[in-house]
This record gives sequence, C-alpha cells and structure tokens, in this order.
Amino acid sequence: MARARTVFPRDSGLQFRMLLTLFLLGLLYAVFVAVLLAAGAGVGIMVVVIVGLALAQLFLSDKLGLAATGAKEVSPEDAPGLHAMIERLCIQADLPKPRIAVADQEMPNAFAMGRSQKSAVVCVTTGLMKTLEPHELEAVLAHELTHVKNRDVLIMTVASFFATIASMIAQLGFWFGGWGGSDDDGAPAFIVILLVSFVVYIVSFFLMLALSRYREYAADRGSALITGRPSALSSALVRISGAIQQVPDQDLRAVGKMSAFFIVPPSVKESIATVFMDHPPTEKRIAALQKLEEQLQQSGGVPALA
Repeated sequence: MARARTVFPRDSGLQFRMLLTLFLLGLLYAVFVAVLLAAGAGVGIMVVVIVGLALAQLFLSDKLGLAATGAKEVSPEDAPGLHAMIERLCIQADLPKPRIAVADQEMPNAFAMGRSQKSAVVCVTTGLMKTLEPHELEAVLAHELTHVKNRDVLIMTVASFFATIASMIAQLGFWFGGWGGSDDDGAPAFIVILLVSFVVYIVSFFLMLALSRYREYAADRGSALITGRPSALSSALVRISGAIQQVPDQDLRAVGKMSAFFIVPPSVKESIATVFMDHPPTEKRIAALQKLEEQLQQSGGVPALA
C-alpha cells in the first residue's frame, strides 16, 4: 500500500534565515555599489556587470554546476532505476520531477540546483550509487528533493554567486587600470575599492555559511519525513563520509567550489575549524536524525522542528 503524501511542517526558521540572508546581501551590495560609484566607477560598466551576473545567477547556475562536476543529464532509458526512484519520491513529496544527471566520479556525493522547482536538476555521482544500498540512496535523493521543495536551492545559488562579485569587480579595476579619473585620484580610489571588496567578500562568505548549515538540517528532516526512515539517511552519511576519506585529494579539490551544494562536503576529509565549514558536522546531523527517529516512533506523525 502506497504511503500518503508527505505533509511538510512550516519551517519558519529556514524561511526567516533565507529572507534575512537576501536582505543583508542586498543591503551589503547596495552599499558596495554606492562606494564604487563614489570612487569613480563608470555607470555603464556597473550596469553591465550587475545585470550580467544577475542573469548568470538565475539561468546558468545549474549548467555551471553540472559542468564543474562533469555531470551529464540521463534519460529514463539510460538510468531506469534512478528515474523510477526519484519519480516515487516526487509523488511522495508533491514535487514536479526534476531533471536527473549523473557525474562519473568516484567521490560519493549528490547535489540539487536550479532556479525553481520546475527547472531543478538533481545530480548523483557514480561513486554514490556504488557506495550506498538502495534505501540509503533513496534517503539521499529525498534530502536533495527537500532542498528543491524548500526553495533554498535558489537562495544558495544567489548567495554563492554574491560571494564572488566583489573579487570580480576588483579584477575589473585592474583590467581597466583603475575606475577612472587621473593618476592622482585613481590610486586612492582603487585602494578603497579593494578594501571594500575584501570586506564584502568576507561578510558574504559567512552569511552563506550560516544559511548553508541550517538548510542541511532542514533537508535532513525532509528526507526523514519523505522516507519515514531517518536511520537510512544516517547510515548514508556515515558511508559517504567514510568513502570520501579514500578519494584522492586532487579529485576533491577539483569540485571544491561546489562544496556548499553537496550533501557531504569534500572538506570532511580535512581537519579544519568548524567555523569555516559550510555543513554541520556529520555527527551532529546523525544525532538530530536519531532524535527524529525517536519522535516518529513515539508519535507516528510529523516531528517537531528544532
């Protein structure tokens, strides 16, 4: 007998964080633009850069993500089992079926990208499909579909590109020999631009990290609700983290820019400070899933949001 469609509780914490991130980033870049204009940046260049990056954020992020991992879209004929599994999960989650892609990589991982639920793409690596049992793979796919359901994929896509705008604009200053004006005026103005660019990049980076960590907890909860088996995702996280330890460092560095979108970051292999991680520690995610397991067993219903 088929399970009833999943009812997702309103995650006010995630919605508040997404709105706050967008507001703070918008405010940050409004100040940045004002500084650039005051420093002598040409209005024409500013419009071209900002509009061009905005369009790239909306329409090219999924293509760039697939290209960065070497992933290719697959048809139902190419991967019938994968398509069938995602179709079942989409019915359960009340979602339109996304495009499906596979990356021929030994690193076991998965990610979702796209500007909307209708244009989303879910990608898995061949290493993931080799590493996980079917019920664990289903839990990982449910996690990625929850990102699509929560619409945090779009927010993360915009936020991740925001973090690169400052450095790109600073590079334009080098290319055009300063932002205009005489040599006496240009050098001080360019120094101001470099300093402001650095501050903007750092603030954007930490805003993105804070949102990224919370959205992983939210997607873990969604996976538990869709599949009804939090333990399946727990075991998948353990398997993926362990398998990444065996992946060569150069392969992990090659996809480092996609870290925030993966279910488990490539940096899990490294010993780095938690403050710089774009995912919560795996052990904390597993502890949260175990708590959800207990709640589901006790109530048989929707677990409370943390």
